[in-house]
Amino acid sequence: MHPPAADTPAALHGRRGYLDWLRGVAVLIMIEAHTFDSWTRLEDRSRWEYGWAMILGGFGAPVFLFLAGIALALAAGSRQRRGVDDGEVVRLALRRGWQIFGLAFLFRLQSWVISRGPARGLLKVDILNVMGLAMLAAAVAWWAGRGTRSRALIFTGATIAIAMATPLIRATPALSVLPEPIESYFRSPPGRTTFTLFPWAGFLVGGAAVGLALDAARTVAAERRAIIGLTGVGLIVALGGYAASFLPPIYRETSFWTSSPTFFFLRFGILILALPIAYAWNAAWSGRSPLQEFGVASLFVYWIHVEMVYGVLSLPLHRALTLEQVTIACAAFALGMFALVQLKARVMKPRRRPLAAITKTTKTKTLFTSSS
Repeated sequence: MHPPAADTPAALHGRRGYLDWLRGVAVLIMIEAHTFDSWTRLEDRSRWEYGWAMILGGFGAPVFLFLAGIALALAAGSRQRRGVDDGEVVRLALRRGWQIFGLAFLFRLQSWVISRGPARGLLKVDILNVMGLAMLAAAVAWWAGRGTRSRALIFTGATIAIAMATPLIRATPALSVLPEPIESYFRSPPGRTTFTLFPWAGFLVGGAAVGLALDAARTVAAERRAIIGLTGVGLIVALGGYAASFLPPIYRETSFWTSSPTFFFLRFGILILALPIAYAWNAAWSGRSPLQEFGVASLFVYWIHVEMVYGVLSLPLHRALTLEQVTIACAAFALGMFALVQLKARVMKPRRRPLAAITKTTKTKTLFTSSS
């Protein structure tokens, strides 16, 4: 396997650092959303500052899903270029989707063991449930295409279909015959969950379409042109969604903040526009980036912080702080999370082996490779 050429995105950006930077921003938004939601006292929840904090917090999950879709497309394209056949590419993507879906139930089990909530909470639909199933669907969609263009059309069409079908699916009485844990994947029972496949899976599938555009950029110049092109696409989608919000709704029963296609496309356009901002910031930044480190450790932060914010560990803070106190507590909590990320990196850092051991291992690998 040859090393990447010096002018390729892989050579200059590694993991495409601007995606890790954007994921790090999403981690901060996630922490803000959860701390404000859990710790703000009832009297302060009617303040306009709290309302805007919740609107900002509503972008955390879409960013994670969007970036997961981009990562899926980038990983599939990278494997394909290394000579992995399409069947194996899809199998690996499906395996990752099942892993994420399984982690969702392990996460709920952990929360139940620590905080001892009702047993039905084990089947609550959360972002990992949606992400895992959406990754499975995206893997199948990738297999159905026969090239970048056809796959982009499939992903784009699926994104539009998911957004437009959301109000119809949430209003259909046919779902009432399903057991509640299954119904929750399609529409949210009151007070049960925020996440459903419709429309949340659309952010991941749409991210896969964007990922195909980035994967097609094999040089830094081509990647820059792709980012510029995506800026135009993001503006059109965001402005189109915003303009459509002033038109009469085409669905009888639609909530703008939950099931409206116009709100979905407004947010999706903003997600696309976040890419050039992240790209420009990453290009201007030199040296160590705490946000990138947060982004790389996003699953770890998610895994440990939810129980710390909502569980028994912070019980005295639940709905007990003023908005100003929550702001300070949120900043302190984010710093604490970053300290834990650093501690994890040090503990998990592999030890450097002596040169003799490395040489011996290399010779052994060469021997087995040449004999096979």
